[in-house]
Amino acid sequence: MHTETFDVRTHRRGEFIDITAQVGRIVAASGVQEGVVTVFVPHTTAGLTINENADPDVVHDILAQLDEAVPWRKEFYQHTEGNSAAHVKSSLLGCSTTIPLHTGRMTLGTWQAVYFCEFDGPRTRQVIVTITG
Repeated sequence: MHTETFDVRTHRRGEFIDITAQVGRIVAASGVQEGVVTVFVPHTTAGLTINENADPDVVHDILAQLDEAVPWRKEFYQHTEGNSAAHVKSSLLGCSTTIPLHTGRMTLGTWQAVYFCEFDGPRTRQVIVTITG
């Protein structure tokens, strides 16, 4: 097993950052040819997702729909820090993803990318990558 951590600096409250290349470099450096890579974020107001990286409108649309479904302010929110929406969005998307490895590469689809999802930025966040072969 091989584990590495890297930081992601976000610049807006809500933002998706493509981390596919960083994860791919860690996978390549591990030397594991067949197995899985697990990507994890240890934060309660951030998440991970895999989705299209060819058209930036997809990320825009996902963020817009999440904002509509989970608005920043609601009269029933009770969390005193004022970031309840970020916690809900993190729970909806999840804090980890697992990708199969084949011949030393992630088996993502042609248009897929791994995105770090910020919901309470800007901040500096951690991403933990664990490779098992």
